[in-house]
Amino acid sequence: MTAPVPPLSRRTIATYAIGSLGTGGFATLPGLVLVYYLTDTLGIAALAAGVLVTAAKVWDVIIDPVIGARSDRSLAVRGSRRPFMMLGALLLPVFFIATFAVPAGLPPIVSGVWVFLAFLATATAFSLFQVPYIALPAELTEGYDERTRLLAVRVVVLTVAILLFGAGGPEIRDAFSDEHVGYLVMAVVAGIVIGLGMLVSSFVAPRGAPTGAVRLSIAQNYRAGIEALRRSQPFRSLIATFLLQGLATGLMLAGAQYVARWVLGDGVTILFLSLIAPALVFAPVWAVIARRIGKERAFTIASVLFGVAALSITLQLWIPGAWLYAPVALAGAAYAGMQSLPMSMLPDVISHDARTHGDGNAGTFGGVWTAGETTGMALGATVLTIVLAASGYIESVAGQEVTQPGSAIAGIILSFSVVPAVIIFASLATFLRYPLRKVDVEPSSTRGKAL
Repeated sequence: MTAPVPPLSRRTIATYAIGSLGTGGFATLPGLVLVYYLTDTLGIAALAAGVLVTAAKVWDVIIDPVIGARSDRSLAVRGSRRPFMMLGALLLPVFFIATFAVPAGLPPIVSGVWVFLAFLATATAFSLFQVPYIALPAELTEGYDERTRLLAVRVVVLTVAILLFGAGGPEIRDAFSDEHVGYLVMAVVAGIVIGLGMLVSSFVAPRGAPTGAVRLSIAQNYRAGIEALRRSQPFRSLIATFLLQGLATGLMLAGAQYVARWVLGDGVTILFLSLIAPALVFAPVWAVIARRIGKERAFTIASVLFGVAALSITLQLWIPGAWLYAPVALAGAAYAGMQSLPMSMLPDVISHDARTHGDGNAGTFGGVWTAGETTGMALGATVLTIVLAASGYIESVAGQEVTQPGSAIAGIILSFSVVPAVIIFASLATFLRYPLRKVDVEPSSTRGKAL
């Protein structure tokens, strides 16, 4: 009979979770304001704005598997993934500030190129931190429930970050009459906070004795990622599900600013409060539910609740009003489970693969996972801009007043309701093939069952 898995210390959990102050900030603020910044401050057409943001994210998808494999090599050669994480934490604030530092008066095409190059560099710095960060839970503990506990606390910090950056960022921006100055000050404050959260969390990366490693070429890095997908059916199922859900939530995140302004006629702060307050309450609740009925069933319930909440928002087409905050609150409660539970299943997949095919591939899995998550979020912004362009949305520059046609308002509502709901329900079909349960993951549980 094996000894139970020792519990993680509070310090380890807190240091790991604080990284989500950075990852949540970076995922939320650009996702919320970047497309809006391009269309309503820099005067770039909606479809062109979507192409720019998506192209930058495509680069992220290309480099994530390479960073993951190089992170594995850093673990083998140096005994830690920490150097990658620290480099990303130090570089990101510089490039993030540059993204929102476009001078007033530049032609839209020049402004677009500026944002594209700066955001490309920002996304690269983020990946240097995020890919090894995603790999760490599999190395911090072998416990099935301990991972749920670790990720539940992380999601609490993540939801706080969403509130802090999603509501606070636009408030800082709107405090200045000059939109360009407002965006720049917002970027300075947010960039520093994001970088500090990442830097502190870098120190949770374990240090061990180097084991030595063979240097792999970039082509071999990609082959390692493809091989991870090929041999791990649980990973294929989980990443396909998370990619689709990232597409749905990325679409709603990018559309929130448009809903607040053109549908509700209000700032985005109240919309975010209605989303985040329930998420903060329910993040630990989902951990309790998962311990009682399993992560997989709890995740399915959370996803169905989110899909139903999104679908109900369609009624805004015929019955506009502030009642929209109620389904957004339900979506927020479900979102906490949709985030924490798949992220706690990923280290289960990694440890299951390690016992089956050998250790040392957590970074590769993390790189492919981050690439999938990035793809989903990027396509969410792309889908939004396609809907906006098709429905006749009118772009503008700072200080210019426009009136949107009814078709554009309808497009905004549909992109915030029917479209993400359909995607969420589609994600449940890919999740049906996820096979792992506690007895498949935790060594003591497996051995106990065998005995």
